[in-house]
Amino acid sequence: MPSVDLKRYSGLWYEIACLPNRFQNDCAGDVTATYTLLDDGEIKIINPCRKEDGEMKEAEGRARRASDNQPNSKPKVRFAPAFLSFLPFVWGDYWIVDLAPDYSIAVIGEPNRHYLWVLARTPKLDETIMEKISGRVRGMGYDLGRLIRTKQTH
Repeated sequence: MPSVDLKRYSGLWYEIACLPNRFQNDCAGDVTATYTLLDDGEIKIINPCRKEDGEMKEAEGRARRASDNQPNSKPKVRFAPAFLSFLPFVWGDYWIVDLAPDYSIAVIGEPNRHYLWVLARTPKLDETIMEKISGRVRGMGYDLGRLIRTKQTH
C-alpha cells in the first residue's frame, strides 16, 4: 500500500486468520487489535486474546514510521518494554500489504513473508471475500498452506 490514512486505520480490528507465529502460541481465539493514533504520530497497539484455559492475555505495543523515505503503510512495531525502544532489533516490520478502500479489511505482512495477519472490522468474513484476499496474498508470494483461521466467539 502506498499510503494509509492512520485516523481511518485506527480502532478495533478482529483477527480473521494468521500464519502461525511464536508471539501467539498460547492464543486459542478471540484475537483482536486496537490501534490508537497518538499525538506524536506513533500508534498504540493493544492485542488481547483468549488462551486455551479461557483466560485473557494482552500485549501492548507501539508502531512508528520506519523512516522518512518509507511510506506510512510500512511502519516498525515493537512489543518490548519502552526502555528497550532504542535497540533496533526490538522493532519489527509491520507492512499493510492489502487494505479495502473502506478500511473494513486489512492484511498485514512483512518482507520475508514469514508473518501474515488478515484483519477485519467484524469478527467474521464471507468466504468469497476470504478467497479473494487469499488469491491476492498468494500473488504476493505468501505460502498460505499453514494459514490458521482464528476462532472468534464475539
